[in-house]
Amino acid sequence: MPLLQNIISITVIVLIVTGILSIFSMKKEKLDKGFTFNYFKLSYRRKMIRTLWMLPIVFISLVAINWYADLSFNENLIISIIFLTLFLIQLAYNYNKWKKYER
Repeated sequence: MPLLQNIISITVIVLIVTGILSIFSMKKEKLDKGFTFNYFKLSYRRKMIRTLWMLPIVFISLVAINWYADLSFNENLIISIIFLTLFLIQLAYNYNKWKKYER
């Protein structure tokens, strides 16, 4: 039960911080050059590039989950499919938005 509470607490904190950063960056000009910590201040092209840079972290996370979590093969497979599907959806979404706004 404490593990579930920790996961829920972390999820709530991440959602709150993400919401706050999103709201503060909503009407601001998007950056296409230089570094910014806030993901929501980036243009769609830069969001896609940042998503591609996250690919090694996704694989490292999947390896760590498979290595340290005491899960069955099917559970590991489901987690891997979810991670990779979400990654591909985010990449496709940012690419489509970038091409839409480029026109």
